[in-house]
Amino acid sequence: MERQEQNLRETTHAPAIEKTIDGVERRQWLFLGGVMVLAHLLFWRLLILAYPRWPLVQTLFFWNRWMRRIGGFGYVGLLLAWAPFLRRRLFAPFRDSLLADAGAFSEAGYFAESQIKQRGANSAEPMGDRLGRFKGRQLKGQVILEGESGLGKSLFLQRVAQDGQRLMVFLPAARCNQGVLEAIQAKLAGPAKDPGYLQTLIFAGTLNVIIDGLNEVSAETRARIVQFAESFFKGNLLMATQPMIWQPPPLARVYELQPLGKAQIEAFLLSRSTVLSEDAAYQGNAYRQRCDQYLAEALQEDTFGEARAAIRHILSNPMDLTVVAHMLANGVEPDLYRLQEQHYQLMKDDYARTHAGQAFPLQAFAERTYTMRRNDEPAFAADEFGNELAVMAEHRMVIRYQEVLAEPDAAPRYAFRHDKIMDFFLVEAFLGDDNQRPAENLDDPRFRGVYLQLATLMPLDAAKKLERELIDYAADSKDHSVSDSFIQILRGRRTSVVTDGGLE
Repeated sequence: MERQEQNLRETTHAPAIEKTIDGVERRQWLFLGGVMVLAHLLFWRLLILAYPRWPLVQTLFFWNRWMRRIGGFGYVGLLLAWAPFLRRRLFAPFRDSLLADAGAFSEAGYFAESQIKQRGANSAEPMGDRLGRFKGRQLKGQVILEGESGLGKSLFLQRVAQDGQRLMVFLPAARCNQGVLEAIQAKLAGPAKDPGYLQTLIFAGTLNVIIDGLNEVSAETRARIVQFAESFFKGNLLMATQPMIWQPPPLARVYELQPLGKAQIEAFLLSRSTVLSEDAAYQGNAYRQRCDQYLAEALQEDTFGEARAAIRHILSNPMDLTVVAHMLANGVEPDLYRLQEQHYQLMKDDYARTHAGQAFPLQAFAERTYTMRRNDEPAFAADEFGNELAVMAEHRMVIRYQEVLAEPDAAPRYAFRHDKIMDFFLVEAFLGDDNQRPAENLDDPRFRGVYLQLATLMPLDAAKKLERELIDYAADSKDHSVSDSFIQILRGRRTSVVTDGGLE
């Protein structure tokens, strides 16, 4: 071989021959390199396909930082960060966890005809139209949805979260007590949990963040959420709150949910026929006739002006109107000024019937509820009020709390289905001649709904005294979000025949 190589070098064609040999060797190396690259790509493609369903693949290849960096030759990590399909694939195992707090959305409970208006705009639009725009990839930037308790803010947010085309995380504001980024990390594992990676996705608008109940948390938690919004000012963030005095993120657009109009009240009440229990006394045409008769009496024109306005105010709230629907369907005459109390009485009677006449422990339950609200606790502990919460769940007052990464055999926990129901039990913690809580919590927006229910559940003389305190507070703080509604409800009560007194 050495002699042949030497002979080739001595010929006049040696340069051409060497060039040919070099070209052949180069092509061989390029071919081998191409095969290796294709094999590497095929290998990671198979891993990506297997990733959502194989925990071993997740742990060994994707959640192992060094394996991902070295075995991925650097480009795999970049593709996971910037390729939309791969980003969705990376978060696929966590979709249920990211949306766990949104709960099981019920299309039957959603009312698309509710009106929504951007602050400063001249006209409103149906909530369904605005929802279509948000789901159609037009949720850009930061949006705040503001509305009274019970108007459907949470349902709207849950409906947006159902958009399977975009990467979403749903957070109750109470989960953000250590920070929004930390709350998101608690739902993830592996590289998806990496703070730098998350920050990139949020800032780029790839991971859409939904936060519900800003009014239900402390000022410190709310400040952390606002700080998050200001830090990720280019991200997509949808938040919901009741009216309150606060400083929203400067770039956020505010949309206000409107109370139901007269035609919408009738349409909503009739639409509840799809969610009535199977054993309801009035169904079908009988339920429709019952609703028509009730609305004709409740909204009759000869009712005294302030009383009619108060009745209209209550019926314009979908949450209250849902309670009315269930009472009408079961042959119970609704007392609009004590709807939540009526609901409670039905549950209390059922509890006594199924527990050998034992009384529902209202005072202890109310005190525990007050502690939960003060501490921003989202749910009851698994070992408390088990019997009581089970009966309340049957009456749709509480729901199963969605744990993040909970153990499969963990005992169930419960949370209030709606803050109006929670507020009803908080009222009991505010009642009493020497109770200082009404005066101590005037400036705490977490208890706004409690004051509005106190307007109907407090003895009339005590309610008038609290009205004076709210007016004084509003004059000093320039915050009329509670006092104005309280006065409106109390005016209607003064002109109506109601029974004064607290809870029983």
